[in-house]
Formats: sequence, structure tokens, C-alpha cells
Amino acid sequence: MIHDGRNIVPTAPKPRQVISLLLLRRNTVVRTEELIDELWEGDGGPPTSAMTTLQTYVYKLRKILVAHEAGNVLRTRPGGYLLAVPNSALDLCRFEQAACEGQALLESDHPAQASEKLAGALALWRGQALADVVQGALLSSYATRLEELRSRALELRIEADLRLGQHRELISELKALVLTKPLHEHLHASLMIALHRSGRRHEALETYRTLRRNMIDELGLEPGAELQEVHQALLSDSALHRTPGPSAFDPVDRERTTLPPVPAPAASDEPLPQATSPVPLVAPEHIPSQIPADTPDFCGRQGAIEELTSRLAPPETGTQRTATPIVTISGLPGVGKTALAVHLAHRIRARFDGGQLYARLEGSSTAPRDPADVLDGFLRALGIAPRRIPEGLEERGAALRSATAGRRVLLVLDDVASWADARALLPGDAGCAVIITGRRRFHGPAGSAGVDLDPMGRADSVRLLTRLVGPDRAQREQQAIDRLAALSDGLPLALRCLGGRLATLPELSVAELVDQLADAEAPLELMRIGDLDVRSGFDTGYAGLNRLQQGVFRLLAMLPAEGFTTEAASELLGWEPSDVARVLDRLADEHLIKAVRQADGHLGYAFPPLVLGYARERLMSALAGGQRAPWTGDGPTAGEHHPWSGNQLTMA
Repeated sequence: MIHDGRNIVPTAPKPRQVISLLLLRRNTVVRTEELIDELWEGDGGPPTSAMTTLQTYVYKLRKILVAHEAGNVLRTRPGGYLLAVPNSALDLCRFEQAACEGQALLESDHPAQASEKLAGALALWRGQALADVVQGALLSSYATRLEELRSRALELRIEADLRLGQHRELISELKALVLTKPLHEHLHASLMIALHRSGRRHEALETYRTLRRNMIDELGLEPGAELQEVHQALLSDSALHRTPGPSAFDPVDRERTTLPPVPAPAASDEPLPQATSPVPLVAPEHIPSQIPADTPDFCGRQGAIEELTSRLAPPETGTQRTATPIVTISGLPGVGKTALAVHLAHRIRARFDGGQLYARLEGSSTAPRDPADVLDGFLRALGIAPRRIPEGLEERGAALRSATAGRRVLLVLDDVASWADARALLPGDAGCAVIITGRRRFHGPAGSAGVDLDPMGRADSVRLLTRLVGPDRAQREQQAIDRLAALSDGLPLALRCLGGRLATLPELSVAELVDQLADAEAPLELMRIGDLDVRSGFDTGYAGLNRLQQGVFRLLAMLPAEGFTTEAASELLGWEPSDVARVLDRLADEHLIKAVRQADGHLGYAFPPLVLGYARERLMSALAGGQRAPWTGDGPTAGEHHPWSGNQLTMA
């Protein structure tokens, strides 16, 4: 922040983080949780005084702004703070606009004007992005994006100068650049072209040999197709001498880079073409639409839909978003996470004219998909030629961010095991959006909005059953339908299994099925039809626990169905409450138990009814197959690898 030529940004590290994040997210509310996560990310979690400390930082920033007659710029909003700054006041916005205009000029064959515009954009940089600011996860992502934008603008300016025949003037600059980026193929290709056009073909060939040797030694890879084409042209001494206009060997990726048509000026005094948004790096005809078909009888979930839709909505007029909006949906198996994500994607897909991408990562299975393979599929769907797709995970992630820059693309990442698996699959453009589902509760994504999906309410459960069995049949047995909805605990998968059973057995009355469920020793056996199976979903969640956690899960089924406290679980297991609390937290993260407020006001836990039945099945199975052994009363060991022993029984 500059006022009267003087930098007024505070010198203390954390206030600098606060003002940096507020500036990058200008004109939008930055939530206090995001600021706290950013400030104390690497400090073992925020201190208990985090909120008070953050308020102190904001007070000091406001005091500085008031002293410079800008006190109304920093505003307190419900849940966070907003920095009201016009885009025209930021060098960053001027850079992005000038770089975008320069790229449009270059692609419309105005290299001289493009070079001037891009050079002006680059002149706004005074060093590395956020170099003097301590960076947490959010600021680090912004810094990475800004550096990528600067690198792209520099490459475009070099391309423009090559078209203008300024190859000799570029050699020293390009040599310095390849020293700092020894594996950057694009810059090496530009240097080889500049050297060859300057009559220094032997140096150009040596540049290729050096890069090839470095890539093989460090990456085990050969140079890409673009660089090999330049190398072949050097060997044949052809094509590279053409300087007016683009050539097949100019270092612009013709497969990836396309621009909307821009009319050339009819007279020299006509205004040059302007660009108002970043230019896409993939051809407009490659617009994927991968979202699966919506569920025809989807119903309910209005609260979750409204909350998630508002999080993914475009920013208000006059504001600018700089981070990709992300929403997460988690919940116990069979609760309808995928159905909600797909339904939501269909509701908002019209906003994302750059395409919609979908991938199921199988994170809850024993063989989850490799994120690198998912990225390969995404890049192919976006029109990137297979030979242009890099090998490494990070490189493919960077390619996805480049391919989606300037486009409005919606990504749905289904059944993700953890935030770490999703991180590499995220676009970087604020015009994109991401929906993530997973069984486990997500703790990692700063700035994302999360929904822990609960089972459906009674009214929505009855509505879904009515759609499954037919309104006439439901009307005839309305009381039984209501009872069946209660026995299914509002779990959509259970409702579909029971509704499907009734639909395929029209001679079976709803009341008879209710009686079967009420009398069954293993009700989950009736909640299976075709590929739908409630128990298999619970099996997957159970298999994701280690042996110690599985043993605790089984034994907790002995506690009262209405709920239990940490102390009650501690007494049952003979552990310290702190040891028990860690396991309970894990089970809650897996949505196998849930936190509840007990009658006395204290926080406790309870099983969802169907999960309780499953836990009791597991307990009885372990009791039937276990062997007697003395109870040691020991809590979990550091590694938690030993068999579970408890209540005089080996529960392995």
C-alpha cells in the first residue's frame, strides 16, 4: 500500500499477512476462520486467543488507514472483514488487464503493439510475488498463480519480439532465464530459435543437448515434441529463419493456445483490439460435459442446496473473486453425497460454459485412483493432445491450471479419500468451481464451504418412498409408509433398497415389509437389492479403520443407544479419556458416530440407528469367534498395531 509515495504496510509479519490476504480478496468478505488458518497454519494450530489477536491486528491496520484518511476502506462484516478497494488502484489488476490485451494483440498479428503492452505489464513487477510476506496455504496459492501469470506474460513478450526479428537482442535475456529455469522447455526453444536466427546454430544445438542431458539425468524424460521439432529444424537448417508472423516452430503451442477472433483495424487510427478477460489456453470446441445424469426422483436437501449454491454463486456486482470456490460434501455411507453433488452440478452447469469435468476417485475403496491418471483424463477432455501431457503429478496439475485459466469450468471430484488427494486436481482460476464429496469429513481446504450431510428428514423420506412405490400404493398404506421411513433412518440408500424391493414385489404389502424389518435379527439383509447394499457401504467404512479403532467401534455398541459420553466410553474401555477422545474423533470424522447434545446439556456421541445395528452385528461376530484372554486395561500403544483385547475377550 502506497500513500504519497510512502509504503504504509505494517512491518510485523502477521499484520502483513492479514492485509495481503484482504487485498488479494478485495471487495469480498474474508472469513475470520480463513484468516486464522492462514496466520497460524504452521504453528501447531491457532492459540485459544486467536480471535482476540486477529481483532488486534485488524484494529492496528484500521488505525493506519484512518491516519491516511482511508478508514472506511477496511470494513467489518458478519463473520469476517472486507477491504473495499477499486481494481484500478492495484498494480495487479493493471498487470492482468495489460497482459490480457497484449496476448489478444499478439494473436491478432500485432506483434509491435503486443510487445509494448506486455513490456508495460511486466514493468509493474518489482520482485517475486509476496516475497516479503510470510505465506500460509492461501497466500502461497495466490503467489503461485501470480508467478505463473508473470511467466506467461514474459513468454508472450518474447514471442512478440521474435516475430519482430529482435532475436539478437533477446539472446542475453534468454540465456539468463534458462539458467534460472534449467528444465523449462519453452524458454529453451525460444533461445534456440534466437541463436539460430542470429547465425549461431552450433550454440542452439548445444543448448538442446544441455537441456536433454539435464532432463534425462533429473527427470528420466526426453524433451517434448515441440522442442524436438525445433531441434529437427535446426539440423535441417530450415523454417526457423522465417520471422514475419507465426511459424510452425515459433514457441507458441498451437495445439493449446487459441483465442477468440479479433478484427484487425481497418485504418491506422482505429483502436487496437482489447481483451476483457484472460484468454483460454485450449480450443473452444473442446468443451467437456462429463457430469453423470441427474437422479430423476431426487428430492429434499433444500437447505444444503441453497447453502452450496450460494457458495458457488458468482461474486456480487462490483466485486472480484480471486480464489476458486470449493464446496465439500461428506457423510456416512449411503447418505446421498454423490446424488447431491450431481444434482447441484446440473443446477449450476449453465454458469460454466468452459465445460464440466467429473471423476470418481474411489477414495473409499481399497484401490483408489491415482490423481495423476485423473489429471490425464481431464487434460485430454479439455483438448490437450496426449503428447503434450506431462508425466508428473505436479506438472499435470500445473497443466490443468493453465488449461482452465480464463475459462469457467466446473469440476466434480467424487469419493475423495482426503484433501491431499484433491489438492493436485484443483484449477487456479477464480471463474472455475469445485464440488468434492467424500466419506471422511474434510479439514484441509482453507476457504472452502463444507456440508456434513445428515440423513433425510421424515417428510422427505416419505416423499422419496412415495416416488419409488407409486402414489396410489403409498396412499393406501400411508401409515406403513411412514413407519418404513422411520425404520430406514432417513438413509437414502436404505430407502431405495426398501422401495426397490416393494416395486419388484407388488404382492408384498408395505405393512408386511415393516413387520419383516421389525422382527429381523439382521435388518440390513433386507436393505439390499441388485447393486444397492447398505451393509457393503458400512463394510467399506469399517475397513478404513485400523484394528484398534475397529475394536472400539464394536464395543461402543454395548453402550446405550440414545448416546454416551467420552467418560462412559472411557469407563467401558478402561482407558484415559484423552486416549478415548482421539478414537471417538476418528469415528466421528468417518461419520460412524455423531456428536449429540445430551439431556443434561453435555456433549456426547451416538450411533446412527442403522450403523448401531451394523456395529452390534460386528460385535456378535467377534464374540462368536473370539477367545478368552485377560483384560489388561491398557490404552492404545503408539503404533496401534496390536490386536484388540477387551472385556475378557480377544476381539481380533
